[in-house]
Amino acid sequence: MNAVVVAVAVMLILSLCRVHVVVALIIGAVTGGLLGGLSLDATLETFQKGLGKGANVALSYALLGAFAVAIAKSGTAQALADRALNMINSQREGGTGKLRLILLVMLLAVAMASQNILPIHIAFIPLLVPPLLFVMGKLRLDRRLVACVLTFGLITPYMFLPVGFGGIFLNDILLANVQDGGLDITGLNVMHAMALPALGMLFGLGVAFFSYRKRREYAAAAVGNTGESAEKVGYTPKTLLVALIAVIAAFSIQLWLDSMIMGALAGFIVFSVSGVVRWREADNLFTEGMKMMAMIGFIMIAANGFASVMQATGHIETMVTSSATAIGDNKALAALLMLIVGLLITLGIGSSFSTIPIIAAIYVPLAMQLGFSPLAIISLVGTAAALGDAGSPASDSTLGPTAGLNADGQHSHIWDTVVPTFLHYNLPLIAFGWLAAMVL
Repeated sequence: MNAVVVAVAVMLILSLCRVHVVVALIIGAVTGGLLGGLSLDATLETFQKGLGKGANVALSYALLGAFAVAIAKSGTAQALADRALNMINSQREGGTGKLRLILLVMLLAVAMASQNILPIHIAFIPLLVPPLLFVMGKLRLDRRLVACVLTFGLITPYMFLPVGFGGIFLNDILLANVQDGGLDITGLNVMHAMALPALGMLFGLGVAFFSYRKRREYAAAAVGNTGESAEKVGYTPKTLLVALIAVIAAFSIQLWLDSMIMGALAGFIVFSVSGVVRWREADNLFTEGMKMMAMIGFIMIAANGFASVMQATGHIETMVTSSATAIGDNKALAALLMLIVGLLITLGIGSSFSTIPIIAAIYVPLAMQLGFSPLAIISLVGTAAALGDAGSPASDSTLGPTAGLNADGQHSHIWDTVVPTFLHYNLPLIAFGWLAAMVL
């Protein structure tokens, strides 16, 4: 039996049984390593070596978390929460439906901006969402729908728009690895290749609005007492203006230097120079940012160790090549199996960015041999990697929404974020990704 399939299954089953994701990743990695022919010592050594690959990501998240805390200290999130609450209080019961839609659209816009315009990724969620939980409770808004909205905003922009994280995913990783696999990418439009898969994500979002349209009750007392999120942050027109300037500065520097870290530092400097964040508060602010992102960072580090063990077993290549053997000359079956294998890999390691280098070296020659067009090959590899980002217990696209929505302990990571996003996004992605491979 394939060690990767078993390891992913063990990790997912343990997560569904409410075992912490880090523990589930470690047990899954050890199970897969032993089943893949590695000794216990070799498995643990490989896992530990893999942990170092996630250190850079964890440090990046810590810095982005510090910038996000600075934005929160400007009172921007509190201003949005106050504005939303005032709108609720001024409306009758029948008018809350419109306010629910406004809130969801706002969260969707911010989530999308966090990928392309202001690349702080998930760092905004634990700061923006908790102050809004009381508002969501008043609206009786199903948080599973909010999780689907946030996950859509975190994934779809990098799949389709080549700016910010999208520039890294589409240009630096997808196109670069496809080219290394032997495909000539001259003159190819990556947005054209990923348009249908992105449409699949949009379809899934529409279904989620239908699935979770009913109102859901949450304990008002718990929502209104969420620790620090319950404390109102003061804000003035000056602090909100500084926040806007910091956002613009971060975006400009990020585009100029092609560095999210430098962009975050530039935004932080704006806050510091303006006095919104005092110099003597800088240490505490960085500590807050790192604490906020600590759990996500540890899970991402553990996921890198899991991925290293899976690669060391050699069973990823075995799974892909055995699928290729079963395919024959059937292009339709080939596209479907490639997507499903990509789903299994990404579910395990939790990163679509890390999946592409694993699958591209095998997928590209195989797809070229089967006669897929260059655009279809790009679409296949990109979709196969993106599959599983939604719905993986170890993905930051699911960890982020849970970090904000579970601030009061009323939102389950597995059953309220992972399962809903898996059902609403991975199934449409398989269908639309397969269609793209057939028609492009």
